[in-house]
Amino acid sequence: MPETDIRELVEVEFTKLSKSVETIQPLLELINLWRLIGYGLLLLSFLDIIDIFVPPSFMNPNWEFQTIGRLVNQVAVPLMGILFVFSGKLAKRGKWEPRILALLSRLTLLIGLLFILLVPLGIVNTIRLYNSNIDQFNRDYNQKVTQANQVEQQFSQASPTDIDNFFKRQGRSIDGKNPEELKKQILSELTQAKQQLKKQTELNKSSTTLALFKNSVKWNLGSLISAALFISIWKETLWARKH
Repeated sequence: MPETDIRELVEVEFTKLSKSVETIQPLLELINLWRLIGYGLLLLSFLDIIDIFVPPSFMNPNWEFQTIGRLVNQVAVPLMGILFVFSGKLAKRGKWEPRILALLSRLTLLIGLLFILLVPLGIVNTIRLYNSNIDQFNRDYNQKVTQANQVEQQFSQASPTDIDNFFKRQGRSIDGKNPEELKKQILSELTQAKQQLKKQTELNKSSTTLALFKNSVKWNLGSLISAALFISIWKETLWARKH
């Protein structure tokens, strides 16, 4: 090939390379912005974690359960931050960044394992909260039924004079009504109130239990998905740990 043709070919390739560099340059500048945003998101996530765990209340099933939920609900922020920080691999990095990247890469494995450990903790706390809620509903129901039974017993043994005095203490009058009829009416209302109380208690049990199990499934599955994502990031950032 003549020397002139070689020179022209080199010039053409050099021109193409220059255009490619000009095209890549804005992308590199954009990557720098992504990284800056990524570090900012990680700092915000760190502040959120402090807010979640302070003050701690370990061994409290409700606090532990809600903490798992808050961690899962906010996991998207650190994931986005890590994605932005690792973008562009080692291109145009500061001297201090390789160590930070290596540390972040190792932390993703640790965080992934911690999210796996949250699953059995979430299941245990779900069971504890379920039992605690049922016990609380039963205690409240039994207490109210006992009070209603006491009132019912008092009215069933009350004389017409007692009925009249009861209404007078309430600032009311029987207005010539038959005390026995009023007595039957009150006892009937007490029976209906106890039936309504039972229905309402069962309804509250069902709604509370449903909400508990929905959150449990959501947060436990969220923990598994989060664990898988963090461990995947750890696997894909081997290049960061080699430097």
